[in-house]
Amino acid sequence: MRILFLGDVVGRSGRDAVIARLPGLRAALRTDLVVVNAENASHGFGLAPDMARAILGAGADAITLGNHAWDRKEIIPVLEQEPRILRPLNFPPGTPGRGAVAVEVPGNRKALVVNVMGRLFMDALDDPFRSVQAELQRHRMGAGGTIQASIIDLHAEASSEKQAFGHSFDGLASLVIGTHTHVPTADHQILPGGTAYQTDAGMCGDYDSVIGMQKGGAALRFWRKMPGERLAPAEGEATLCGLFVETDDATGLARRVEPVRQGGRLSQILPQV
Repeated sequence: MRILFLGDVVGRSGRDAVIARLPGLRAALRTDLVVVNAENASHGFGLAPDMARAILGAGADAITLGNHAWDRKEIIPVLEQEPRILRPLNFPPGTPGRGAVAVEVPGNRKALVVNVMGRLFMDALDDPFRSVQAELQRHRMGAGGTIQASIIDLHAEASSEKQAFGHSFDGLASLVIGTHTHVPTADHQILPGGTAYQTDAGMCGDYDSVIGMQKGGAALRFWRKMPGERLAPAEGEATLCGLFVETDDATGLARRVEPVRQGGRLSQILPQV
């Protein structure tokens, strides 16, 4: 299975780039599954329903969120109605929406997509490790199983927590990918047990910025240590950042992993298929 994961979509710049380029990326990479983290798509904070529809319409099979899941209140009923839009799995029971979905992909196959949030320097949610463990135990991965691949988006601040998470689920998932910090890390790899991993996918947004936000106001906060105007997304050309993974349908484990970077300021990488 060919999987494309795109990191946090930030503001109009990132949103427009994803919507414009995703159809071409799907064709060029011949992907079976596309997952997009879009929790910063609406002016940097949350996801509006019309934006969700546009990203799904451009070719995303699932959308993941994170700590800004509730910033646009109008998305809450949509989370109840649209199973392809996920909020973190480890919110307490009774929270609207869901944290995992089995997506149908070509060839009469299914892929499990899980969204979960870390706890180190983040909100105090339920244990992400045990939450994901329980979810994975509901499925059998590989040939003849209920799913042929599984993708876990760990939305977390600390690289240590992300790496511990990746090693904890090595051999049990196709891909563990970090989101939230908006900077692509250079540690994409296949772990010893066969799980593809990267500490952070980076963002789909303008990199002439402070993690996607206009750099003047963001930097001033560090100089003065005073609250200022609400941060606004940078509006220059976006770089799409993410990860491309190929898995073995017989096992569900990864056999290839490569970064994807297209457009904007960063060095360009597009895997050859």
